[in-house]
Amino acid sequence: MRYDESVLTGTEKRIFALRTLYSKYGYRPYRMMKFEDYDLYSRNKDFLLSDRVITFTDTSGKLKALKPDVTLSIVRNIEDKPGEIARLYYDENVYRVSDRTNSFKEIMQMGLECIGDANNPSGSEVLELAAKSLELLAEDHNYVLRVSDIDILTLLVDAMSDSKEVRSELLRLAGSKNIHEITALCRANEVPEDACETFTELLKISGPPAEAMARLAEICRGTVAEDEVLEMKEVLDGMAEDTLQHVIVDFAIIGDTKYYNGMAMEGYIDGIPECVLIGGRYDMLMRRMKKKSRAIGFAVYLDTLARLGTYAGDDAIERFFN
Repeated sequence: MRYDESVLTGTEKRIFALRTLYSKYGYRPYRMMKFEDYDLYSRNKDFLLSDRVITFTDTSGKLKALKPDVTLSIVRNIEDKPGEIARLYYDENVYRVSDRTNSFKEIMQMGLECIGDANNPSGSEVLELAAKSLELLAEDHNYVLRVSDIDILTLLVDAMSDSKEVRSELLRLAGSKNIHEITALCRANEVPEDACETFTELLKISGPPAEAMARLAEICRGTVAEDEVLEMKEVLDGMAEDTLQHVIVDFAIIGDTKYYNGMAMEGYIDGIPECVLIGGRYDMLMRRMKKKSRAIGFAVYLDTLARLGTYAGDDAIERFFN
């Protein structure tokens, strides 16, 4: 019996479209419990977008949390299997505090995680799927996937100052590309002028991968970040040309360096004033949770996509794959 598409909501159509896409690449569904042990989140509060979590005591007296995050659950439950890669996707509702209302909100997410021997080819695959997700969901709207490499930023910053406070402030200012304040901070803390100039020139990069990576290689030649630039180029070179056309290299994307490293990404669709996709490599989170595997993934915010007004259904899937 065929389903009647008219009974599906826009969000349900998007979920089916993304499931089809991820399954085509060998990703399998992951389902988490609605309630998780609170200690998982209390130990990793700075990984969460907000440290405010809905908690309750269950009948056994144990403190539980209404899930604020999916990735932490996946990392906790995944096994290290040398030489293997776990490809997982999920669609889950998480519960977080809204920036706009400052109250708890149920947020619809769909995403994927690539965990295990997730080296540069896996990074290329995940970036490719992030771009294809945006293409599928945007339909006739323009979209862009902004990427950066957190390791390049942190390697340069670590070489600029011995002060943890100065390094932290440099990364914070990099997120807003505040060149003026970065320059002033460098002068006030006697950061070598050439190191400061390399960092500020890096932050001025914003453009298509070919020209951006050529400029990046020129800026970082002879620095501690030179090898990481080659790694980033290898990941981007592994993407298909049609999706690469929608990629912008931009080093304003910075995650928490206690958890994230390497490639980072944000996805935008024309007509929506905020990020609809976010992700990156999180090997540091794996180490923090005593895992040896590498990991990279992303999440799509389905409730944000509801503002677009157009829905990806069977026709969109057919156009996408044919």
